[in-house]
Amino acid sequence: MSAGMVASELEMLLVSRLVREIGGTAQSWRKAVGTVIVRDRKTHAHCNWEIRPGGTQAQRAAIELLLDDVRLRYPLVAEG
Repeated sequence: MSAGMVASELEMLLVSRLVREIGGTAQSWRKAVGTVIVRDRKTHAHCNWEIRPGGTQAQRAAIELLLDDVRLRYPLVAEG
């Protein structure tokens, strides 16, 4: 399976969905989401990325809920 998306695109996807579904500003969600960490596919064959969300407790909960769906749709990403 090839990665159809790069990490920066995934970050933008997460932020845009959070703004659309939860509300708030892209800037505050961008800070809460942080950076997508891309792992080696050899050791992370099923999902090669993760984030370490920050922000408020409510923001982290919203991000974690969204991640469940996004990981199913985009399990593999490329650096960039």
